[in-house]
Amino acid sequence: MPASKTVVKPQVLPKGALVMTLLVLATTIVSFIVMMGITNVSPTKQTTQLIIAANAISILVLVYLSYATLKKLLLFKSKEKHNDLHTNIAIIFALIASIPSIIVACFSLIVLDNRLNSWIKPENNQIIDMSIKAAQSYMEDNVQSLLTTTLSMAIDLDQRRLLYSLDRGAFSDWLTYDAGRNNLLGASLVKSTGEVVVRAELFVDHSLPAVPLEALKGAAGDKPVLIPPGDTNLVGAVVKTQALPDLYLYTIRAVDSSALDNMRVMTDNNTEYQSLANNRSNTQIAYALLYIELTLLLLLTAVWTGIAVANRVVQPIRMLIGAAEDVATGNFDVSVPVRGSDGDIGSLSQTFNNMVEQLKTQHSDLISAKDEIDERRRFTEAVLSGVTAGVISVNSQGNIAGLNRPAEQMLSIDGLQAASKNLVQILPEIGAVFVAARENGRSSSRKQISITRGGIARSFNVQITREDADTKNTSYVVTVDDITDLVAAHRSSAWADVARRIAHEIKNPLTPIQLSAERIRRRYGKVIVEDREVFDQCTETIIRQVGDIGRMVDEFSEFARMPKPQLAATDIRDVLRDASFLVEISKNRIKFEHDIANEPLLGNFDSRLLGQAFGNIIKNASESIDAVLETGQITAGFILIRATAAGQSIIVEVLDNGKGLPSENRHQLLEPYVTTREKGTGLGLAIVKKIVEDHGGHLEMLDAPESFHGGRGALVRMVFPRLLDAATS
Repeated sequence: MPASKTVVKPQVLPKGALVMTLLVLATTIVSFIVMMGITNVSPTKQTTQLIIAANAISILVLVYLSYATLKKLLLFKSKEKHNDLHTNIAIIFALIASIPSIIVACFSLIVLDNRLNSWIKPENNQIIDMSIKAAQSYMEDNVQSLLTTTLSMAIDLDQRRLLYSLDRGAFSDWLTYDAGRNNLLGASLVKSTGEVVVRAELFVDHSLPAVPLEALKGAAGDKPVLIPPGDTNLVGAVVKTQALPDLYLYTIRAVDSSALDNMRVMTDNNTEYQSLANNRSNTQIAYALLYIELTLLLLLTAVWTGIAVANRVVQPIRMLIGAAEDVATGNFDVSVPVRGSDGDIGSLSQTFNNMVEQLKTQHSDLISAKDEIDERRRFTEAVLSGVTAGVISVNSQGNIAGLNRPAEQMLSIDGLQAASKNLVQILPEIGAVFVAARENGRSSSRKQISITRGGIARSFNVQITREDADTKNTSYVVTVDDITDLVAAHRSSAWADVARRIAHEIKNPLTPIQLSAERIRRRYGKVIVEDREVFDQCTETIIRQVGDIGRMVDEFSEFARMPKPQLAATDIRDVLRDASFLVEISKNRIKFEHDIANEPLLGNFDSRLLGQAFGNIIKNASESIDAVLETGQITAGFILIRATAAGQSIIVEVLDNGKGLPSENRHQLLEPYVTTREKGTGLGLAIVKKIVEDHGGHLEMLDAPESFHGGRGALVRMVFPRLLDAATS
C-alpha cells in the first residue's frame, strides 16, 4: 500500500491556557453578578475597586494568552507550508466574534454612561433632599408635639403631687385620662432605675417598650429627652418631674407608619444614591473592564475555535497538497486517507488516489519506453561517434534536430546552441546545398563546398539524404566530410610531379645555354667593336636570366623531393637566432627586435629544415617591408621576432610593418605556386607549411595587432609541440 501523507496540526494553545481561561471566565461572571447587586455583597467603592483590580489582572492574562497564541500560530506558519487557510479561518472567526462584541461593548458603555447621567443629576438629588426634609419635618412636628405634651403633663403632675401622695388609684386614673386626652399610647411615672411607679391604664393591642436607661440618664439634667422610633413607629419622651422627687414622666405616642416607612425608604435611597454618585467613575471603569474582558475572552475563544475548525476542515486539503507535491517530485507511492465524514473532500481524495495510481502506471510505461529509446540513442550515438564524417539531422523545415561530435568539431559549432535552429542561419554554405537538394526532390544529392572559419578555408564534401520519400514531413540526413587535407595532398602531389618534370626538362638545356653565352662573350668580346655595349648587355642578360631560371628549377626540385625531418632534442631559440642573423646582415634599412624567452624552448626538431622555414618567413617579412619603403608609405621598417612557451606548446611569431596580407583568400598563399610578388615562385610558404606540419605544428597567418606600429603589417605564427623533459627525447 502506498504511504499516506502526514499533516502536522498547529499546537497554538499555551500551557495552562484552559485553566487560566476558566478562572478569567469565573472572575467575569462573579464580577458581573456583584456589580448587578444580585448577591448580598453590595458594590461599594472598596468592592468596586477590588473588582477593577481582579478584572485588570484577568485582562492581562487574556492579553498574554492572545500573544502566546499569535506567536505560536506565526511560528507554525513560518515552519509549515500551505497553512494560510488555518490563519484565514482563525481570523474570520475572530472577526465574527470580536466585531459584534466590540459594538455591543461600546453601545453598552454609552447606555451605561447615559443611564448614570440620567440617575445622577442635580434635579434627582434635589427631589430626594426635599422628600427627606418633608419626612423629617413631619417627624419633627410629631416629636415637638410629643415633647410639648410631655412637658405639659409633667406640669400637671407636679400640681397633683398631693393626689399622688394620698390616693395612688385616683392619680393613676387621672394619668390615664390625661394620656388618652393627648392621644398617647402610654404614660407612666418611673424611677431612675426604670421601675414603673404609676402607669396609665390605656388599652393597646401590643406591649409597649420599657424606658431606656440612657434616656433616664439624659433627662436627669432637667431637659426632656426624645426617644427615636428605631425599627418601630413609636416615639417616646422622658422628662423629670419637679415636684415628685426622683420620678420621671415617660410618654409614648404612635407616628404614622406609612410616613415613617417612606422616610426610611427615602433615607436608604439617598444613601444608595450618594454611594452611587461617589462610586460613579469606579463603576464605569469596572463595567468597561468587564466588557473588554468579555470581548477578549470571546476573541480568544473564537481564535481557538477557528483553529480547531481549521484543523478539521483544512487537514484533508493540506494532505492533498502535500501528496500533490510528492507526486510533482516524482514520488507516486503516496496516497491520502479517505474518510466517509469528509464528504466532498473525501470524494476528491479518492479521485486523487485513483489519479496517482494511473500516473504511476503511465510513469512506469514511460520509463520503460524511455529506457528503450535511450538504448537506441546510445547505439546510434556510438555508431555516429565512430565515424569521422559529420552527421546532421534536419527536419523538413530545415531546423537542426541533432548532430554528432565530429560535425561540431569540423564546423566549429555548439550542438546544444544549434539545436532547433535553421540550418541556413547556422551554416549558410551547407544550408544552400540543403535547400537545393530539398527543391530538386531527389533522395540523395552531393556537392563539394568551401567554408571559411577564422580566415582559414576548408573544403567539405556535403551529401544530403532524404530519410522518408513517401511523406510530406520528411527528415534529412546531412553528411559532411572534411576533404581539405585530401585536396591539399592531391594538389601537393600534383605540383610535386609537375615540379619534377619542369626541373628535369628545363635544367638540362640551362647549362649549355649558360656555357654558350659565356663562351661567346669571351671569344667575340674583343672582336666586336660596333655596338659593343649592346653585345655585353645581351650576353649579361642571358647569363643572369639563366641563373634565375636555375634557382627557380632548384626550388622546384627542393619542393618535389622534400626530405623527411631528422628529429632530435633541439633548443628552438638557437635555430631562430641563426636564421634571423642571415637575413639581418643583408637588410641594413630594417630594425630587427627580438623577444625570445630566457628559458630553453626544447622540442624534437630538425634544425636544418626549421632554420630554412624561419629564414623563409623572415626573408618574406623583409621583402614586404622593402616594397613599402620603395613607395614611401613608411620611413622605417621593423621586424619583431618572438618565441615563448605556452603550456605544452612553443609559439614563434614574426611581425613586420610591411604591406601585410590580403584580407580575402589568405589561406591560398600556403598553396604551391600562389604568390603576391612579381618574381616569386609561390613555393616558399608552401615549403614552410610542409616543414611546420612535419614537426607536428601548425601555421597561422594574421594581421599585426594594434600594439605593433598601429596594426600595420602581418603576423605569422608557428606553433610547435614542446618537449618538457629533455631526457625523454
